[in-house]
Formats: sequence, C-alpha cells, structure tokens
Amino acid sequence: MSLDQNLFTLNVIPDPSTPSATDLVDPVGTAHYRKVRVGGPLYRMDLLDPLSGALLARATAPDATSKTKVIELFNPSLVVEFRSVGTLSFKWTFHWEDHEFEWKREECYMVRKPDPAVLVAVTKEPPGRLRSTAVQILDYNLHRFDIADRKGFEIALLSALLTLHDLSDSQNGPPPAYAEPEPEPVQAQAPAVPPKLEGLDRIAEAQAARGEVNEVTVTEDGTVEDYAAYSARLLEDDAMLFISIRAESAPNVPRVLAVVEEAKRLRYKQGIEEELHQYVVYDAKPARRGRINLDDPAPTSARAYTPPDALTVHLSKIDMPELKPKTTPPKASHFSRASCLPFPPRFSYISALSALPTVHSTLSPARVISSP
Repeated sequence: MSLDQNLFTLNVIPDPSTPSATDLVDPVGTAHYRKVRVGGPLYRMDLLDPLSGALLARATAPDATSKTKVIELFNPSLVVEFRSVGTLSFKWTFHWEDHEFEWKREECYMVRKPDPAVLVAVTKEPPGRLRSTAVQILDYNLHRFDIADRKGFEIALLSALLTLHDLSDSQNGPPPAYAEPEPEPVQAQAPAVPPKLEGLDRIAEAQAARGEVNEVTVTEDGTVEDYAAYSARLLEDDAMLFISIRAESAPNVPRVLAVVEEAKRLRYKQGIEEELHQYVVYDAKPARRGRINLDDPAPTSARAYTPPDALTVHLSKIDMPELKPKTTPPKASHFSRASCLPFPPRFSYISALSALPTVHSTLSPARVISSP
C-alpha cells in the first residue's frame, strides 16, 4: 500500500549481522524498536528497546503458524490475545482497553459496530508476501478516541504485526536480503497563492491588520463606497457604540468627509432610524521649533483656506459630551459696571430753578444766575 510521505514512518530493516533480529528505524536512521526471534521448540518473539535493551513485549505460541498468539507487555504487565478470526480471508484481531482492532494484511482498523471501521495503521508490503517493509500509525485517527495508554497500544500493535512476519517466513521461507526502499517521487508543486481580496473584504483585512476594532483609517487604497460600507457594517453591531473614521494623511482628509456622509446615507437606505451623533476633531500638526520669523506675513486673500493636516470624525450612537467643542467665555473688563453706564444728560440749573415753587419773601430779590 502507498504510504503518506508526510506521516511518521518506521522502516522494518533486518540486521545483517544477526539474522534473527530486525530493527524498526525512522527515515533519519534512529532505531525505535528491535525485534528478536528466539529459537526453541515453541514460538517466541521479543520486542526490545534498542538503547537500553529492556524487554517491552513478548509473543508466544506453540508454533509460528498457530491461530492464536499471546502477547505479554511488561512494565506494567498486561496480556493481549492475538488470534485469527478469518475463515476465507486474512483477518486477525486483538482488544485494547475498550476497543477492538483488526489486522487485514496491509491495514489495521478499529472496529466500531455498527459504525464504519476506522483505519489506524497501514503497511507497505512487497508483492505476494505478507512481510511489511514500512509501517505508519495514523495518530490523527487515534486522537478521535479515548485511549489512555497510547504507548502500550503502539507496542501491542507492532508486536502483533511482527508475529505476522514470522508467520509469513514459516510458510514462504526467509525473506530476501533487505534493500533500501526507494523514495516515491514527489511532484514539486508551486505554493498556492492566496486569492487577492477586493472591495469590502480588502478593507476589512487592512483594518484587521492594524488591530483597530472600532477605528477606520482611510487611505488611498480602496474606494469611498467600500470604506462607507465597512463603517456601516461596524455600526450594525449592537455592542459597537461608536466608531472613529480618521485620515491616514492630509490628502485623505476630504475622503474622510465623503466616507462619513456615504455611511450615514447607507444607514438611511437600510431603514435604520437611530440617530448618530457626529463629532469632528481637527488634529493640526505641531509647529516645528526653529528660527523665529519676525517678517510681516505675506498678504493673502480673505477667502484663502488651508485644510487641516489630519481629521477624525466620531460617529456615536450615544451622546459624548467630552467630544463636544469647548466654548471660551469672554474675559471680564477691568471697568466697573457703573463706569459702563451711559453718561447722564447735561444738567440745567435754570430748569431746576424754574421747577421750584414760588416763595414770597421780604428779602431783596436774588440775582438770577444765568445758565452757562
């Protein structure tokens, strides 16, 4: 069976110096397990750790061709029965924890009746022989199920497979000399280029890259309609109380105003009657420190207008008093209120005297003082 080059693979390599020994080696050359066939009247196979020589598992049976073999795991000790259940087909089963597993020549399945079986291991075998040259354990399928002792399951699975190798050797003779398997040709493929986003999706991606949740930065990239649609979509979220639309640079200041008006028009077309509060903040660039120019300013037209260097418009669903423009009260004059009253009319002494009542006296008449 063809193996996946992207998965972890163990190659089954006989030891040329010890005919009864076989190593399970990864593609880098590191040995992970060592299998030893022990001679004697009874069948016996040991699975060892190649570094420490510790005994991991042992399979025993009256003969290598027996239909039932006993696999004993050590540290901790556990006995697993591996038996043939196929009458007209090749089928061997064993149980691990609460699951049943079934070897079918090149493949091992987890039996899940009445659900379909799940593939958990695959092997690569030469034509006409039941002897694997490589094995892969499909961890991505095993992760779907509850297996407490994963390492013990791996040892039991490989021990069962290696007893099938001895069964094949007893029936067909020893295998030929090992040859390094040729790697399957891998067709080089160019990396897939992600599709280029356009319109509203492009604007959303650019804002997400900036890490701005409720801010919309208007740049030269994108149309006014796309920025307005993105702003209107942000305001559709009930949790979004306000958004800030700002210009990235001075040339984009007019585009900010166009985006704001278009966003409000879109909400009106959608039938959203919720009123938006609009607050405009002009952010002028700070003046550079340098030589003080004492020359008179050049004469300019009264209608000359200089646009702001930066502009931010806040569209809010709630009233935000802190963003309202601050009005400065007029300074109090040093004159008192009395000094500001209008001057009284000129005083006429003649009018005052004429208004007095006539008094008859025996004194000589007084001289009348004419009015100045």
